[in-house]
Amino acid sequence: MEEKSHKENLPKSIEVEGSTVEEAIKKALEFLNVSREDITMKIVCEEKKGLFGMEGAKPAKIKVSLKENENNS
Repeated sequence: MEEKSHKENLPKSIEVEGSTVEEAIKKALEFLNVSREDITMKIVCEEKKGLFGMEGAKPAKIKVSLKENENNS
């Protein structure tokens, strides 16, 4: 029961940035406290490598939405 009330208080979608797409996904899952199966994701932009291939010139950005739960009864 507590998990259901926790999910009801969450936003329907969030945008998250990370140095890579995978890092952004991990941050979103931790923030929402859900598993990867509970979300849908859209990549807004992928990370851009910096000078000499270094990470971080431009972070990856994703939009994550919670999947609708069909068992809301």
